[in-house]
Amino acid sequence: MRFRLKPVCTAPALALALGILAAPATISAADKDGETAAKPVTDYTPLSSERQLSGTFGGQRIDYTARVAETVLKAEDGTPKAAIVTTSYVAKGNDRNRPVTFLFNGGPGSASLWLQMGAFGPKRVDTPSDATDDGAPPFPIVDNPDSLLDVSDLVFIDPVGTGFSHTIGETEGKEYWGMQQDAKSVADVIRKWLTENGRWNSPKYLGGESYGTTRSALVASELEGGWNDVALNGVILISTILDFPTVWGGGEDGNELTYPMYIPSMAVTAAYHGKRSAGSPADVAEEARQWALGPYMTALLKGQDLPADERAKIRAEMSRLTGLSEEYIERANLRVTPGRFYKELLRDRGQVVGRFDSRYLGEDFDDAGETPDNDPSGYGIDGAYTTAANDWLRRSLGFDTERNYVPLGGVNTWDWRPEGEGSVAPYLNVAPKLAKAMRENSQMRVFVGQGWYDFATPFFGAEYSMNRPGFPQDRIVWEYYDAGHMMYLRDEDRAKLSRDVRAFIKAR
Repeated sequence: MRFRLKPVCTAPALALALGILAAPATISAADKDGETAAKPVTDYTPLSSERQLSGTFGGQRIDYTARVAETVLKAEDGTPKAAIVTTSYVAKGNDRNRPVTFLFNGGPGSASLWLQMGAFGPKRVDTPSDATDDGAPPFPIVDNPDSLLDVSDLVFIDPVGTGFSHTIGETEGKEYWGMQQDAKSVADVIRKWLTENGRWNSPKYLGGESYGTTRSALVASELEGGWNDVALNGVILISTILDFPTVWGGGEDGNELTYPMYIPSMAVTAAYHGKRSAGSPADVAEEARQWALGPYMTALLKGQDLPADERAKIRAEMSRLTGLSEEYIERANLRVTPGRFYKELLRDRGQVVGRFDSRYLGEDFDDAGETPDNDPSGYGIDGAYTTAANDWLRRSLGFDTERNYVPLGGVNTWDWRPEGEGSVAPYLNVAPKLAKAMRENSQMRVFVGQGWYDFATPFFGAEYSMNRPGFPQDRIVWEYYDAGHMMYLRDEDRAKLSRDVRAFIKAR
Protein backbone atom coordinates (compact mmCIF):
# COMPACT_ATOMS: atom_id res chain seq x y z
CA MET A 1 0.00 0.00 0.00
CA ARG A 2 -0.69 2.53 -1.20
CA PHE A 3 -1.30 3.84 -4.61
CA ARG A 4 -3.47 6.89 -5.29
CA LEU A 5 -4.99 7.34 -8.71
CA LYS A 6 -6.54 10.20 -10.61
CA PRO A 7 -10.07 11.18 -9.55
CA VAL A 8 -11.66 9.15 -12.36
CA CYS A 9 -10.70 6.02 -10.42
CA THR A 10 -12.37 7.40 -7.29
CA ALA A 11 -9.28 7.12 -5.16
CA PRO A 12 -9.41 8.72 -1.80
CA ALA A 13 -5.25 5.50 -0.28
CA LEU A 14 4.79 2.91 13.58
CA ALA A 15 7.98 3.24 16.31
CA LEU A 16 10.57 0.49 20.74
CA ALA A 17 12.89 0.77 25.27
CA LEU A 18 16.39 2.00 24.36
CA GLY A 19 16.79 5.78 24.46
CA ILE A 20 17.72 7.95 21.54
CA LEU A 21 21.35 8.51 20.74
CA ALA A 22 21.03 12.12 19.64
CA ALA A 23 18.55 14.87 18.86
CA PRO A 24 17.99 16.52 15.49
CA ALA A 25 19.74 19.81 14.91
CA THR A 26 16.72 21.72 13.65
CA ILE A 27 13.11 21.54 12.64
CA SER A 28 12.52 20.71 9.00
CA ALA A 29 11.02 23.34 6.74
CA ALA A 30 8.31 20.81 5.94
CA ASP A 31 7.25 20.86 9.61
CA LYS A 32 6.77 24.62 9.61
CA ASP A 33 3.89 24.75 7.18
CA GLY A 34 3.10 28.34 6.34
CA GLU A 35 5.99 29.73 8.40
CA THR A 36 9.47 30.94 7.51
CA ALA A 37 11.81 28.07 6.71
CA ALA A 38 14.57 27.16 9.16
CA LYS A 39 18.07 28.47 8.67
CA PRO A 40 20.62 26.39 6.75
CA VAL A 41 21.98 23.46 8.72
CA THR A 42 25.64 22.54 8.36
CA ASP A 43 25.64 19.57 10.73
CA TYR A 44 23.05 17.01 11.71
CA THR A 45 23.27 14.11 14.14
CA PRO A 46 20.88 11.32 13.09
CA LEU A 47 18.54 9.61 15.51
CA SER A 48 18.69 5.87 16.05
CA SER A 49 17.60 3.17 18.45
CA GLU A 50 18.32 -0.55 18.68
CA ARG A 51 17.00 -3.72 20.33
CA GLN A 52 18.19 -7.32 20.56
CA LEU A 53 15.21 -9.61 19.97
CA SER A 54 14.31 -13.14 18.95
CA GLY A 55 11.39 -14.90 17.31
CA THR A 56 10.32 -17.92 15.28
CA PHE A 57 9.92 -17.32 11.58
CA GLY A 58 9.30 -19.93 8.92
CA GLY A 59 9.66 -22.51 11.68
CA GLN A 60 13.17 -21.33 12.66
CA ARG A 61 14.21 -19.58 15.86
CA ILE A 62 16.11 -16.42 14.91
CA ASP A 63 17.99 -13.99 17.15
CA TYR A 64 18.10 -10.59 15.47
CA THR A 65 18.89 -6.92 15.89
CA ALA A 66 16.07 -4.46 15.29
CA ARG A 67 17.32 -0.97 14.47
CA VAL A 68 15.40 2.21 13.64
CA ALA A 69 17.74 4.83 12.22
CA GLU A 70 17.89 8.01 10.19
CA THR A 71 20.08 7.94 7.09
CA VAL A 72 21.18 11.47 6.21
CA LEU A 73 21.29 12.49 2.55
CA LYS A 74 23.64 15.37 1.77
CA ALA A 75 24.29 17.88 -0.97
CA GLU A 76 27.58 17.75 -2.88
CA ASP A 77 29.07 20.30 -0.46
CA GLY A 78 28.17 18.09 2.51
CA THR A 79 25.13 20.08 3.65
CA PRO A 80 22.55 17.71 5.17
CA LYS A 81 19.33 17.82 3.20
CA ALA A 82 17.08 14.99 4.38
CA ALA A 83 16.83 12.22 6.95
CA ILE A 84 15.27 8.97 5.72
CA VAL A 85 14.26 6.49 8.40
CA THR A 86 14.87 2.79 7.91
CA THR A 87 13.79 -0.05 10.16
CA SER A 88 16.14 -2.99 9.75
CA TYR A 89 15.96 -6.52 11.12
CA VAL A 90 19.29 -8.34 10.84
CA ALA A 91 19.88 -11.90 12.05
CA LYS A 92 22.69 -12.48 14.52
CA GLY A 93 25.91 -13.87 13.09
CA ASN A 94 26.56 -11.14 10.53
CA ASP A 95 26.51 -13.67 7.67
CA ARG A 96 27.65 -11.78 4.55
CA ASN A 97 26.18 -14.50 2.31
CA ARG A 98 22.72 -14.02 3.76
CA PRO A 99 20.23 -12.19 1.51
CA VAL A 100 18.98 -8.72 2.38
CA THR A 101 15.65 -7.39 1.13
CA PHE A 102 14.82 -3.68 0.93
CA LEU A 103 11.08 -3.02 1.24
CA PHE A 104 8.80 -0.03 0.79
CA ASN A 105 5.17 0.79 0.16
CA GLY A 106 3.70 3.18 -2.34
CA GLY A 107 1.32 6.15 -2.47
CA PRO A 108 3.29 8.02 -3.68
CA GLY A 109 3.49 9.22 -0.10
CA SER A 110 2.95 6.05 1.90
CA ALA A 111 5.20 4.82 4.69
CA SER A 112 6.24 1.17 4.91
CA LEU A 113 3.93 0.30 7.81
CA TRP A 114 1.66 -1.84 5.66
CA LEU A 115 4.30 -4.34 4.57
CA GLN A 116 6.13 -4.09 7.90
CA MET A 117 3.17 -4.44 10.30
CA GLY A 118 1.02 -6.56 7.99
CA ALA A 119 3.15 -8.95 5.99
CA PHE A 120 6.89 -9.35 6.53
CA GLY A 121 7.98 -7.69 9.79
CA PRO A 122 8.65 -9.77 12.94
CA LYS A 123 5.51 -8.32 14.53
CA ARG A 124 2.16 -7.62 12.92
CA VAL A 125 -1.12 -6.02 13.88
CA ASP A 126 -3.95 -8.54 14.06
CA THR A 127 -6.96 -7.24 12.10
CA PRO A 128 -10.09 -9.13 11.03
CA SER A 129 -9.34 -11.62 8.26
CA ASP A 130 -12.89 -11.57 6.88
CA ALA A 131 -12.85 -8.06 5.36
CA THR A 132 -14.67 -6.40 8.26
CA ASP A 133 -13.81 -3.13 10.01
CA ASP A 134 -10.86 -3.01 12.42
CA GLY A 135 -12.87 -1.24 15.13
CA ALA A 136 -11.14 0.57 17.99
CA PRO A 137 -8.05 -0.02 20.18
CA PRO A 138 -6.44 -1.82 21.76
CA PHE A 139 -5.31 -3.57 18.58
CA PRO A 140 -3.37 -6.82 19.16
CA ILE A 141 0.28 -6.63 18.08
CA VAL A 142 1.39 -10.23 17.78
CA ASP A 143 4.35 -12.35 16.75
CA ASN A 144 4.49 -12.87 13.00
CA PRO A 145 5.71 -16.36 12.08
CA ASP A 146 5.18 -15.37 8.43
CA SER A 147 8.04 -12.87 8.55
CA LEU A 148 10.83 -13.59 6.07
CA LEU A 149 13.63 -13.27 8.65
CA ASP A 150 14.49 -16.94 8.35
CA VAL A 151 15.62 -16.44 4.75
CA SER A 152 16.56 -12.76 4.51
CA ASP A 153 17.50 -9.72 6.54
CA LEU A 154 14.88 -6.99 6.09
CA VAL A 155 15.22 -3.23 5.65
CA PHE A 156 12.01 -1.17 5.52
CA ILE A 157 12.44 2.28 3.96
CA ASP A 158 10.22 5.33 4.49
CA PRO A 159 10.91 7.93 1.77
CA VAL A 160 10.98 11.65 2.52
CA GLY A 161 7.62 12.90 3.79
CA THR A 162 6.47 9.48 5.00
CA GLY A 163 6.75 7.86 8.41
CA PHE A 164 9.29 9.86 10.46
CA SER A 165 11.42 10.79 7.41
CA HIS A 166 11.85 14.50 6.77
CA THR A 167 13.82 17.27 5.12
CA ILE A 168 16.48 19.24 7.00
CA GLY A 169 16.92 23.01 7.21
CA GLU A 170 15.93 24.91 4.09
CA THR A 171 15.45 21.81 1.95
CA GLU A 172 11.98 21.55 0.46
CA GLY A 173 10.15 18.25 0.22
CA LYS A 174 9.48 18.76 -3.47
CA GLU A 175 13.16 18.07 -4.13
CA TYR A 176 12.32 14.42 -3.36
CA TRP A 177 8.70 14.24 -4.49
CA GLY A 178 8.93 12.93 -8.01
CA MET A 179 9.51 9.68 -9.82
CA GLN A 180 13.23 10.10 -10.51
CA GLN A 181 13.98 12.18 -7.41
CA ASP A 182 12.38 9.56 -5.19
CA ALA A 183 14.14 6.67 -6.91
CA LYS A 184 17.54 8.35 -6.56
CA SER A 185 17.05 9.04 -2.85
CA VAL A 186 15.96 5.47 -2.13
CA ALA A 187 18.88 4.10 -4.16
CA ASP A 188 21.22 6.37 -2.16
CA VAL A 189 19.83 4.98 1.10
CA ILE A 190 20.35 1.41 -0.10
CA ARG A 191 23.96 2.11 -1.09
CA LYS A 192 24.65 3.74 2.27
CA TRP A 193 23.10 0.81 4.16
CA LEU A 194 25.17 -1.71 2.21
CA THR A 195 28.34 0.25 2.93
CA GLU A 196 27.66 0.80 6.64
CA ASN A 197 26.75 -2.85 7.16
CA GLY A 198 29.41 -4.42 4.93
CA ARG A 199 26.84 -6.12 2.72
CA TRP A 200 27.83 -5.20 -0.82
CA ASN A 201 28.41 -8.83 -1.76
CA SER A 202 25.22 -10.19 -0.18
CA PRO A 203 22.33 -11.37 -2.35
CA LYS A 204 19.98 -8.39 -2.71
CA TYR A 205 16.26 -8.00 -3.32
CA LEU A 206 13.91 -5.07 -3.76
CA GLY A 207 10.32 -5.43 -2.58
CA GLY A 208 7.58 -2.90 -3.27
CA GLU A 209 3.83 -2.70 -2.99
CA SER A 210 1.55 -0.57 -5.19
CA TYR A 211 3.47 2.57 -6.25
CA GLY A 212 6.29 0.76 -4.51
CA THR A 213 6.35 -1.51 -7.57
CA THR A 214 6.76 1.57 -9.77
CA ARG A 215 9.55 2.67 -7.43
CA SER A 216 11.10 -0.82 -7.68
CA ALA A 217 11.42 -0.52 -11.45
CA LEU A 218 12.95 2.95 -11.17
CA VAL A 219 15.26 2.04 -8.27
CA ALA A 220 16.40 -1.11 -10.08
CA SER A 221 17.29 1.08 -13.05
CA GLU A 222 19.02 3.59 -10.75
CA LEU A 223 21.03 0.87 -8.99
CA GLU A 224 22.03 -1.11 -12.07
CA GLY A 225 22.16 1.65 -14.68
CA GLY A 226 25.77 2.78 -14.25
CA TRP A 227 29.24 1.52 -13.48
CA ASN A 228 28.70 2.06 -9.74
CA ASP A 229 25.93 -0.45 -9.96
CA VAL A 230 24.31 -2.56 -7.26
CA ALA A 231 23.49 -5.92 -8.83
CA LEU A 232 20.14 -7.34 -7.75
CA ASN A 233 19.13 -10.98 -7.41
CA GLY A 234 15.45 -10.25 -7.61
CA VAL A 235 12.56 -7.81 -7.45
CA ILE A 236 9.37 -8.56 -5.52
CA LEU A 237 6.30 -6.80 -6.89
CA ILE A 238 3.14 -6.83 -4.78
CA SER A 239 -0.01 -5.29 -6.31
CA THR A 240 1.75 -4.04 -9.40
CA ILE A 241 1.39 -0.78 -11.29
CA LEU A 242 3.98 -0.18 -14.00
CA ASP A 243 1.90 0.87 -17.01
CA PHE A 244 -0.28 3.77 -15.88
CA PRO A 245 -2.70 4.05 -18.83
CA THR A 246 -4.06 0.67 -17.72
CA VAL A 247 -5.58 2.44 -14.70
CA TRP A 248 -5.59 6.12 -15.67
CA GLY A 249 -8.36 7.06 -18.02
CA GLY A 250 -11.98 6.46 -18.80
CA GLY A 251 -14.77 8.99 -18.99
CA GLU A 252 -13.83 11.96 -21.14
CA ASP A 253 -10.10 11.22 -21.08
CA GLY A 254 -10.45 9.18 -24.24
CA ASN A 255 -8.28 6.28 -23.06
CA GLU A 256 -10.16 3.10 -23.93
CA LEU A 257 -7.45 0.75 -22.57
CA THR A 258 -8.53 1.15 -18.97
CA TYR A 259 -12.01 -0.37 -19.51
CA PRO A 260 -10.90 -3.88 -20.57
CA MET A 261 -8.27 -3.94 -17.81
CA TYR A 262 -10.98 -3.77 -15.13
CA ILE A 263 -13.46 -6.30 -16.57
CA PRO A 264 -11.84 -9.36 -14.90
CA SER A 265 -11.75 -7.55 -11.53
CA MET A 266 -15.42 -6.67 -11.90
CA ALA A 267 -16.25 -10.26 -12.78
CA VAL A 268 -14.53 -11.88 -9.77
CA THR A 269 -16.04 -9.24 -7.46
CA ALA A 270 -19.54 -9.84 -8.80
CA ALA A 271 -19.11 -13.58 -8.27
CA TYR A 272 -17.82 -13.03 -4.71
CA HIS A 273 -20.89 -11.00 -3.79
CA GLY A 274 -23.39 -13.30 -5.53
CA LYS A 275 -24.31 -10.92 -8.34
CA ARG A 276 -23.46 -13.41 -11.10
CA SER A 277 -22.86 -17.13 -11.46
CA ALA A 278 -20.27 -18.54 -9.07
CA GLY A 279 -16.91 -20.06 -9.91
CA SER A 280 -13.34 -20.01 -8.71
CA PRO A 281 -11.68 -16.59 -9.07
CA ALA A 282 -9.14 -18.09 -11.48
CA ASP A 283 -11.84 -19.52 -13.76
CA VAL A 284 -14.01 -16.40 -13.62
CA ALA A 285 -11.00 -14.20 -14.31
CA GLU A 286 -9.86 -16.25 -17.29
CA GLU A 287 -13.28 -16.14 -18.95
CA ALA A 288 -13.41 -12.38 -18.41
CA ARG A 289 -9.86 -11.89 -19.72
CA GLN A 290 -10.63 -13.62 -22.98
CA TRP A 291 -13.82 -11.64 -23.52
CA ALA A 292 -12.20 -8.33 -22.58
CA LEU A 293 -9.26 -8.82 -24.97
CA GLY A 294 -11.48 -10.11 -27.77
CA PRO A 295 -15.08 -8.99 -28.37
CA TYR A 296 -15.06 -6.14 -25.86
CA MET A 297 -11.82 -4.50 -27.00
CA THR A 298 -12.92 -4.88 -30.62
CA ALA A 299 -16.23 -3.20 -29.84
CA LEU A 300 -14.54 -0.27 -28.12
CA LEU A 301 -12.18 0.22 -31.06
CA LYS A 302 -15.14 0.44 -33.43
CA GLY A 303 -16.43 3.45 -31.52
CA GLN A 304 -19.61 4.89 -33.00
CA ASP A 305 -19.40 2.49 -35.95
CA LEU A 306 -20.36 -0.41 -33.65
CA PRO A 307 -23.46 -2.03 -35.19
CA ALA A 308 -26.60 -2.15 -33.03
CA ASP A 309 -26.79 -5.94 -32.98
CA GLU A 310 -23.16 -6.28 -31.93
CA ARG A 311 -23.69 -3.59 -29.30
CA ALA A 312 -26.59 -5.58 -27.86
CA LYS A 313 -24.45 -8.72 -27.62
CA ILE A 314 -21.63 -6.82 -25.90
CA ARG A 315 -24.09 -5.26 -23.46
CA ALA A 316 -25.66 -8.62 -22.58
CA GLU A 317 -22.34 -10.40 -22.07
CA MET A 318 -20.90 -7.55 -20.04
CA SER A 319 -23.97 -7.71 -17.82
CA ARG A 320 -23.56 -11.46 -17.34
CA LEU A 321 -19.88 -11.14 -16.50
CA THR A 322 -19.99 -8.12 -14.20
CA GLY A 323 -23.37 -8.40 -12.49
CA LEU A 324 -24.43 -4.93 -13.66
CA SER A 325 -27.75 -4.47 -15.41
CA GLU A 326 -27.89 -4.04 -19.17
CA GLU A 327 -29.77 -0.80 -18.64
CA TYR A 328 -26.95 0.64 -16.53
CA ILE A 329 -24.28 -0.54 -18.97
CA GLU A 330 -26.16 1.08 -21.83
CA ARG A 331 -26.45 4.37 -19.93
CA ALA A 332 -22.69 4.18 -19.34
CA ASN A 333 -22.15 3.70 -23.08
CA LEU A 334 -20.62 0.24 -22.49
CA ARG A 335 -17.83 1.94 -20.51
CA VAL A 336 -18.12 1.53 -16.74
CA THR A 337 -15.43 3.23 -14.66
CA PRO A 338 -14.29 1.53 -11.43
CA GLY A 339 -15.82 4.25 -9.25
CA ARG A 340 -19.23 3.70 -10.75
CA PHE A 341 -18.89 -0.04 -10.33
CA TYR A 342 -18.15 0.26 -6.58
CA LYS A 343 -21.43 2.15 -6.13
CA GLU A 344 -23.66 0.35 -8.60
CA LEU A 345 -22.92 -3.35 -8.04
CA LEU A 346 -24.74 -3.58 -4.69
CA ARG A 347 -26.87 -0.44 -4.89
CA ASP A 348 -30.00 -2.57 -4.44
CA ARG A 349 -28.61 -3.72 -1.08
CA GLY A 350 -27.61 -0.22 0.03
CA GLN A 351 -23.91 -1.16 0.02
CA VAL A 352 -20.72 -0.15 -1.77
CA VAL A 353 -17.64 -2.30 -2.38
CA GLY A 354 -14.04 -1.37 -1.60
CA ARG A 355 -11.40 -0.13 -3.99
CA PHE A 356 -8.28 -1.56 -2.34
CA ASP A 357 -10.20 -4.75 -1.60
CA SER A 358 -13.64 -5.27 -3.11
CA ARG A 359 -14.51 -7.90 -0.50
CA TYR A 360 -15.03 -5.01 1.94
CA LEU A 361 -18.49 -3.45 2.16
CA GLY A 362 -19.57 0.00 3.28
CA GLU A 363 -22.69 2.10 3.64
CA ASP A 364 -22.90 5.59 2.20
CA PHE A 365 -24.97 8.56 3.32
CA ASP A 366 -27.50 7.59 0.66
CA ASP A 367 -27.81 5.21 -2.28
CA ALA A 368 -28.35 7.79 -4.99
CA GLY A 369 -24.78 8.87 -5.66
CA GLU A 370 -22.61 7.93 -8.61
CA THR A 371 -19.52 6.97 -6.62
CA PRO A 372 -18.87 5.95 -2.96
CA ASP A 373 -18.40 8.47 -0.16
CA ASN A 374 -15.16 6.72 0.83
CA ASP A 375 -13.31 3.43 0.46
CA PRO A 376 -14.44 0.87 3.08
CA SER A 377 -11.27 -1.14 2.51
CA GLY A 378 -9.26 1.95 3.49
CA TYR A 379 -11.09 3.14 6.58
CA GLY A 380 -11.54 -0.50 7.55
CA ILE A 381 -7.83 -0.91 8.43
CA ASP A 382 -6.05 2.43 8.78
CA GLY A 383 -6.68 2.92 12.51
CA ALA A 384 -5.11 -0.39 13.46
CA TYR A 385 -2.02 -0.01 11.28
CA THR A 386 -1.24 3.57 12.31
CA THR A 387 -1.65 2.70 15.98
CA ALA A 388 0.50 -0.42 15.69
CA ALA A 389 3.31 1.33 13.84
CA ASN A 390 3.51 4.14 16.41
CA ASP A 391 3.44 1.70 19.32
CA TRP A 392 6.03 -0.67 17.85
CA LEU A 393 8.54 1.94 16.67
CA ARG A 394 8.23 4.35 19.60
CA ARG A 395 7.56 2.14 22.63
CA SER A 396 8.94 -1.29 21.72
CA LEU A 397 11.97 -0.20 19.67
CA GLY A 398 12.58 3.06 21.52
CA PHE A 399 12.71 5.50 18.62
CA ASP A 400 12.24 8.76 20.54
CA THR A 401 10.98 11.63 18.41
CA GLU A 402 8.33 14.31 18.70
CA ARG A 403 7.50 14.03 15.04
CA ASN A 404 4.15 12.74 13.93
CA TYR A 405 4.31 9.45 12.08
CA VAL A 406 2.88 9.98 8.57
CA PRO A 407 1.33 6.77 7.24
CA LEU A 408 -0.05 8.33 4.04
CA GLY A 409 -0.68 11.77 2.65
CA GLY A 410 2.34 13.80 3.78
CA VAL A 411 3.62 14.18 0.22
CA ASN A 412 2.22 16.96 -1.93
CA THR A 413 2.32 17.48 -5.70
CA TRP A 414 4.25 14.64 -7.36
CA ASP A 415 6.51 15.03 -10.39
CA TRP A 416 5.29 12.34 -12.77
CA ARG A 417 8.28 12.57 -15.14
CA PRO A 418 10.13 9.24 -15.03
CA GLU A 419 13.39 10.80 -16.25
CA GLY A 420 13.18 13.89 -14.06
CA GLU A 421 13.35 17.54 -15.10
CA GLY A 422 13.13 18.20 -18.81
CA SER A 423 11.57 14.84 -19.67
CA VAL A 424 8.04 14.16 -20.80
CA ALA A 425 5.82 11.14 -20.35
CA PRO A 426 3.25 11.00 -23.14
CA TYR A 427 2.74 7.34 -22.18
CA LEU A 428 3.68 6.80 -18.55
CA ASN A 429 5.06 3.28 -18.39
CA VAL A 430 8.09 2.23 -16.30
CA ALA A 431 7.84 -1.46 -17.26
CA PRO A 432 10.54 -1.09 -19.94
CA LYS A 433 13.01 0.00 -17.26
CA LEU A 434 12.43 -3.20 -15.33
CA ALA A 435 12.61 -5.28 -18.50
CA LYS A 436 15.92 -3.63 -19.43
CA ALA A 437 17.35 -4.33 -15.96
CA MET A 438 16.38 -7.99 -16.36
CA ARG A 439 17.95 -8.23 -19.81
CA GLU A 440 21.19 -6.71 -18.53
CA ASN A 441 21.33 -8.98 -15.47
CA SER A 442 20.89 -12.59 -16.55
CA GLN A 443 20.17 -13.80 -13.01
CA MET A 444 17.66 -11.16 -11.93
CA ARG A 445 14.23 -12.67 -11.33
CA VAL A 446 10.88 -11.01 -10.66
CA PHE A 447 8.09 -12.15 -8.36
CA VAL A 448 4.60 -10.75 -8.99
CA GLY A 449 1.85 -11.17 -6.41
CA GLN A 450 -1.68 -9.98 -7.25
CA GLY A 451 -4.96 -10.02 -5.35
CA TRP A 452 -8.10 -10.97 -7.27
CA TYR A 453 -10.14 -8.24 -5.54
CA ASP A 454 -7.76 -5.32 -6.06
CA PHE A 455 -9.09 -2.35 -8.06
CA ALA A 456 -6.25 0.02 -7.17
CA THR A 457 -3.77 -2.04 -9.22
CA PRO A 458 -5.85 -4.62 -11.12
CA PHE A 459 -4.22 -7.96 -11.88
CA PHE A 460 -5.08 -7.83 -15.57
CA GLY A 461 -3.23 -4.53 -15.94
CA ALA A 462 -0.14 -6.06 -14.33
CA GLU A 463 -0.33 -9.04 -16.67
CA TYR A 464 -0.69 -6.80 -19.71
CA SER A 465 2.25 -4.59 -18.75
CA MET A 466 4.67 -7.50 -18.22
CA ASN A 467 3.61 -9.63 -21.17
CA ARG A 468 4.98 -7.23 -23.76
CA PRO A 469 8.26 -7.53 -25.67
CA GLY A 470 11.46 -7.19 -23.68
CA PHE A 471 10.57 -9.20 -20.57
CA PRO A 472 12.31 -12.59 -20.14
CA GLN A 473 9.15 -14.50 -19.29
CA ASP A 474 11.00 -17.51 -17.88
CA ARG A 475 12.30 -15.35 -15.00
CA ILE A 476 8.91 -14.01 -13.88
CA VAL A 477 6.97 -15.84 -11.15
CA TRP A 478 3.23 -15.11 -10.83
CA GLU A 479 1.07 -15.80 -7.77
CA TYR A 480 -2.56 -14.87 -7.05
CA TYR A 481 -4.45 -14.37 -3.79
CA ASP A 482 -8.07 -14.53 -2.64
CA ALA A 483 -7.97 -10.99 -1.27
CA GLY A 484 -7.24 -7.48 -2.52
CA HIS A 485 -4.47 -4.89 -2.69
CA MET A 486 -3.09 -5.91 0.73
CA MET A 487 -3.66 -9.62 0.37
CA TYR A 488 -1.92 -10.23 3.70
CA LEU A 489 -5.04 -8.89 5.47
CA ARG A 490 -6.51 -12.35 4.95
CA ASP A 491 -4.79 -14.90 7.20
CA GLU A 492 -4.61 -17.66 4.61
CA ASP A 493 -3.16 -15.33 2.00
CA ARG A 494 -0.61 -13.80 4.36
CA ALA A 495 0.70 -17.32 4.95
CA LYS A 496 0.64 -18.09 1.23
CA LEU A 497 2.41 -14.82 0.36
CA SER A 498 5.09 -15.65 2.91
CA ARG A 499 5.58 -19.16 1.48
CA ASP A 500 5.66 -17.83 -2.07
CA VAL A 501 8.20 -15.06 -1.45
CA ARG A 502 10.31 -17.33 0.78
CA ALA A 503 10.44 -19.90 -2.03
CA PHE A 504 11.33 -17.13 -4.52
CA ILE A 505 14.28 -15.98 -2.39
CA LYS A 506 15.51 -19.50 -1.70
CA ALA A 507 15.39 -20.41 -5.39
CA ARG A 508 18.19 -17.96 -6.33
